[in-house]
Amino acid sequence: MQAELPSLVPVRRSVPCPVVEDVEGAARAALAPLVGRLRPGMSVALTAGSRGVRDVARLLREAGRFLRQAGADPFIVPAMGSHGGATAEGQVGVLEHLGVTEATTGLPVRATMDVVEVGRLPDGLPLYMDAYAARADAVLVVCRVKPHTDFHGAIESGAAKMLAIGLGKRRGAETVHVHGPAGLARYVPEMGRALAGSGRVLGALAVVENPRGETARVELLGPDEIGAEGESRLLEESRRLLVPIPFEQVDVLVVDESGKDYSGSGMDPNVIGRYRIEGLSEPARPAVSIVVALGLSEASGGNGLGIGLADITTDRFVEAVDWSTTYLNALTSGLGGVRRAHLPVHLPTDREAIGAALKACGRPDPSEARVVRVHDTAHVVEMMISSNLLDELAALEGSRACGPARPMSFGPDGRLEPWSDGFCAPAGP
Repeated sequence: MQAELPSLVPVRRSVPCPVVEDVEGAARAALAPLVGRLRPGMSVALTAGSRGVRDVARLLREAGRFLRQAGADPFIVPAMGSHGGATAEGQVGVLEHLGVTEATTGLPVRATMDVVEVGRLPDGLPLYMDAYAARADAVLVVCRVKPHTDFHGAIESGAAKMLAIGLGKRRGAETVHVHGPAGLARYVPEMGRALAGSGRVLGALAVVENPRGETARVELLGPDEIGAEGESRLLEESRRLLVPIPFEQVDVLVVDESGKDYSGSGMDPNVIGRYRIEGLSEPARPAVSIVVALGLSEASGGNGLGIGLADITTDRFVEAVDWSTTYLNALTSGLGGVRRAHLPVHLPTDREAIGAALKACGRPDPSEARVVRVHDTAHVVEMMISSNLLDELAALEGSRACGPARPMSFGPDGRLEPWSDGFCAPAGP
């Protein structure tokens, strides 16, 4: 007998959501200090990563225009470590899924997995750089700054990481990840500073996003600010804007879509409250008993890394995974990657997966389960919750229910249907 599923109430949370209305204008203003460092004909490699940064194509396009107006010759290089199956073609495909192409940016995309050793740290650790970027006259990092999913420190995910791991391709990623989470915390900023200070890097056009995934800040970090105080300041701003699941305890968390475009681990551990990395303490909240991941985003290109953060998934998720790509990324990422590639219980339909979660969550009466549904972990300002969480929601200033409770509806194939009005769907590019 299938568990009876609770109806869910659509809610919207009131959280700070600063937004940059004119992204192109903000990019031009941020880049203005570079004019004196550019010369006619100089080649400049612009980095493009594998995350779903909302305005990345617009930022790259405007940076390209700015550089061309100064007489430079800009182009894009994928900067995503081993993602895309660790092939040049796969990395171009990842960028296409994210809307980054020559047609959308006006810039050629030059992809290779070849790297050049451009230096070493004092302890001998090699510094690798994408071969196209290494041959260019300069590199301009284009990135988002946010908390990392594997470690905590003054510098986490941002410009330093894109230089150390993203532009280092598979060799650079393996060089860092083999040292585990503690090594990431040490070497990402150290390698980022060394590469930024090599004279090859113009700086970083860095963005911070708000809880809706919109651009909240655009800033140029100078080479001396990468892996240092300037980048740390943006990380703290991003951390203040991070929106985790707001409840102390959740019995069942339903995530409609996991994917590399939302988080390096598919589902952001900072949001769902579980890291599953040896030596890294789990967050105090939220305490989630069962995580159900229903589907894998198309933009992930089959990379299902992070499914190990879920307890239950679906056959459609498993069928969408390219396991060779996933395992390559997992092994490159070391301990955290391997654990987050573990395959959880998978059931034929969404209906069965959610029903099984309710039976296994520790509530003898599934109708009393505390249930939260989100589209993905990058967009949790809007969500659906069971009625027994409304009192806790009321304690969150400005957060409110947006309508009556709605039953979870399923298609003939047992797939959970999206809300007809698009509620909780992430903002488009």
